[in-house]
Amino acid sequence: MRTQVGIIGAGPAGLMLAHLLHLRGISSVVLEIRSRDYIEHRLRAGVLEQGAVDLLVESGVGERLQREGMVHEGVNLQFAGERHRVPMTELTGRAITVYGQQEVVKDLVAARLSAGEPILFEVSDVRLHGLDVDEPVVAFRHEGRDVELRCDVVAGCDGFHGVSRSAVPEGVLTTYERTYPFAWLGILAAAPPATNELVYCHSERGFALVSMRTPELSRLYLQVPPDENVAAWPDDRIWAELQARLAMADGWRLTEGEVLEKGVTAMRSLVVEPMQWRRLFLAGDAVHIVPPTGAKGMNLALADVKVLGEALAAWYADGRDDLLASYSDTCLRRVWRAQHFSWWMTSMLHRFPGHDPYEVKLQLSQLRYVTTSPAYARSLAENYVGIP
Repeated sequence: MRTQVGIIGAGPAGLMLAHLLHLRGISSVVLEIRSRDYIEHRLRAGVLEQGAVDLLVESGVGERLQREGMVHEGVNLQFAGERHRVPMTELTGRAITVYGQQEVVKDLVAARLSAGEPILFEVSDVRLHGLDVDEPVVAFRHEGRDVELRCDVVAGCDGFHGVSRSAVPEGVLTTYERTYPFAWLGILAAAPPATNELVYCHSERGFALVSMRTPELSRLYLQVPPDENVAAWPDDRIWAELQARLAMADGWRLTEGEVLEKGVTAMRSLVVEPMQWRRLFLAGDAVHIVPPTGAKGMNLALADVKVLGEALAAWYADGRDDLLASYSDTCLRRVWRAQHFSWWMTSMLHRFPGHDPYEVKLQLSQLRYVTTSPAYARSLAENYVGIP
């Protein structure tokens, strides 16, 4: 096979890049090791920054997002039994939209297939060759056949466990990493959301988060130990712990319902630099991971490929290589801003093992400052809705 851009991974990054390239008349082939059904139904992030919403709408794949997405103009911080709203739109002029990652993937897959462009699902044995020459090759197996895809460049959008990053020679990449001493137990429940906007809760029992996916589905999280076994959390225990952590002085209670899914998510921060080598360009979780506290993972992936798509368009149209050469530096400025914000939110809201009363008091002081200082609240809001 021959194409201009070989894209490994059919998550938001790979699919959005393919869509943006198609709009510029640039051919690509998307390879995905999972099935279409799997990628369209796996639960992932659900908060889109204003910039991500604008990208989806302006590129023609935002019709369902605009119809079904839940626009939030504020976010709530809860501590010491009281809830405080940060008015994001009032402070920044922008908002966030709750719309599940799997829904973004569905929209992008539908757009790709309706345009008659190729996505090859359930490929295996993916290998990258010749990344340092003019025509790199992606070899793989699909439907019982060995295939070679020849292209001009390769975009590695295949996540942390994908093959793309490992194709870079040893010694080229530098990894910056932090693992947190806790995880999130997350559930999807058939329960109408108990709040109109997200609630981030600091409590003596540990962090909790109230989120949602639709007007009928709630997405809820509890801080748990990093090695927690989900089997130790029957539904009744989950609801009891959520109610205890989210208890309010006015008697407010969380809406309960049938638990449809549950799972434990590790918490880590990771950045790999640079995000490119020769004819390979890496994007999304392949080169950076953030703890979900800041809601940045999917947004960073979309921001990466917006930059990469523009750089490739300039290269093909005008022979310019300056934007491709600066791709990594351009993206990493946003990546590190998001890393800091996610670390800050995580550090402010979670109970760390060994935390003494002094450190807890510092957290509470910071939360009070964020919710009473317009300047500090604006900083949180600006980062949460996304730096333009």
